[in-house]
Amino acid sequence: MKLLWTVFALLALPAWADEPLSGWAVYPTGKSYDELVSDTKSAVKANGLIVVTQAGPTKAAAARGITIPGNLVIGAFNNDYAVRVLETSVRAMIEAPIRFYVTENEDGTATLSYKTPSFVFAPYIYEGRDPLRDIAQELDDTFQIVAEAAVK
Repeated sequence: MKLLWTVFALLALPAWADEPLSGWAVYPTGKSYDELVSDTKSAVKANGLIVVTQAGPTKAAAARGITIPGNLVIGAFNNDYAVRVLETSVRAMIEAPIRFYVTENEDGTATLSYKTPSFVFAPYIYEGRDPLRDIAQELDDTFQIVAEAAVK
């Protein structure tokens, strides 16, 4: 019986792997990786945020002669949010900037995903209370607007 359950679990694994993780927003697109990276950066700027950081292994791997799918983390935030978050919880600022994640799929399309700001800041709500919860909700709305603009 144990072997049967193990086989069942292994067969079901690919279906589970396609499920988004808790607290994540995932936007598959028909866009290319380069197009989605550019559109995400533009949408960040157009919606009052700043691209604070960018990091990914793709270009560094290529410089070493290794080809991997496109993969870029784009950190977005602004000073207004930083000051407001700090007023509620100094510890919570370790989560800034909050990141968008652009990944290239096997078929040449790209996916935009991110952990929702309310999920990211959840561990600090005990300290920041309602003001931090309100900021996180504002950021949830802004990140959704950015994502929807980037993927359309």
